[in-house]
Amino acid sequence: MLSVLIGVLIICVIGAICFWAIDKFARDARLANLLKLLVVLICLLAILQRVLPLAGIYWL
Repeated sequence: MLSVLIGVLIICVIGAICFWAIDKFARDARLANLLKLLVVLICLLAILQRVLPLAGIYWL
């Protein structure tokens, strides 16, 4: 359980770093919003991949 919590925390930190990089380097607002949406979706899927096996659901 602790390893899952640490993994989720690492995923959130990496997502926050990506958000910062997108804000700093992306000039076009539409591109920045699309990249942020992509980061959110990838982070959510990575978190689900770590959390769902605890509930007994294996899909990835």
